[in-house]
Amino acid sequence: MNTYSAQQSSYQARHSKLARILYNSGLDALVLNPGPSLIYLTGLHFHLMERPVVAFFTPHNPPAIVLPELEAGKTTQLNFAIQIFPYGEDPDTWLAAFRQAARAVDLDQHQVGVEPGRLRFLELRFLEAAAEGARFISAEETLAALRMQKDENELAAMRKAAQIAQQGLQAALASFKMGMTERELAGELTIQLLRAGSDSELAFTPIVSGGPNSANPHATPTERPLQAGDLLVIDWGATYDGYLSDITRTFAIGEVEPELVRIAQIVMEANQAGRAAVHPGALAEDVDHAARAVIEKAGYGKFFIHRTGHGLGMEGHEPPYMRAGNTLKLSAGMTFTVEPGIYIPERGGVRVEDDVVVTESGAETLTDLPRDLKKLT
Repeated sequence: MNTYSAQQSSYQARHSKLARILYNSGLDALVLNPGPSLIYLTGLHFHLMERPVVAFFTPHNPPAIVLPELEAGKTTQLNFAIQIFPYGEDPDTWLAAFRQAARAVDLDQHQVGVEPGRLRFLELRFLEAAAEGARFISAEETLAALRMQKDENELAAMRKAAQIAQQGLQAALASFKMGMTERELAGELTIQLLRAGSDSELAFTPIVSGGPNSANPHATPTERPLQAGDLLVIDWGATYDGYLSDITRTFAIGEVEPELVRIAQIVMEANQAGRAAVHPGALAEDVDHAARAVIEKAGYGKFFIHRTGHGLGMEGHEPPYMRAGNTLKLSAGMTFTVEPGIYIPERGGVRVEDDVVVTESGAETLTDLPRDLKKLT
């Protein structure tokens, strides 16, 4: 079987999986607008724009899609049945296309799942008008069940994304000079990620934060020069074939004060403990507890101000989430980050983040750059 045929077969398998999940969740249909879930089920890429695109999935009908005429050509190479409902430039004709699609998949009077973090008011209003008797509810858990466990092709892409990210960082650090700004280093890292083979749409804009700024977990690179005595947090990732990596390492610029060296060691140990807690049957909260216990025992619990990790795949943040209270049982194929941190306001912060996949017998860490506090000069 060639690569193209295998890809098409995987989409058909995903449609069958979705049909089973819809049945078990009590949903009669799923509607999606452009984004990772639509790509996962069809391979179709669209931009979110003023012209709506909505795909309809039901257990007993071929998928249907409403889209602008100018986008219809994207469907001609699909190797599975799909019903096309194109519309022209006149907005007054768009509702008719939605109504035709809704009738084709028998949407009226049924429970229809939507992606709550992505479906816009624009699409929802067309859907409500096209199927007035339908009830639109969150399909968040349905989509999590569909996408959380990665297959071997997905994992291969994530391994490659991790390799590209690590190669890109090493190339960027080779040009590090004392006094360069956070923005300059972030720009160099972006260039090197692309040169190393990342998709043009990076996983996210790199976080490069030095000194007091490193105490902000989601800092934006600034014009602040990087200087001796700084902790430097770099949080970055690459994308390969639509799948992401997400890594954080912390560096010392010259000599840093002893307490900052100590917290770097503590965070590294917390990262190790969190990854060691990953295995099939463990609870998501067990991973959080294992990492957090190390930091709390060292007396820095109040400075660990976020969850230990988040799911990773086609999106930078997706289920499952490694946090207290999440009793989800981990199973093979689930992928997520383990990223404990300590952040001391006005002084500096440390985070060590790796990408992990649950295996049949334990866990595999996809990222392997050294985790100790490497000194940059």
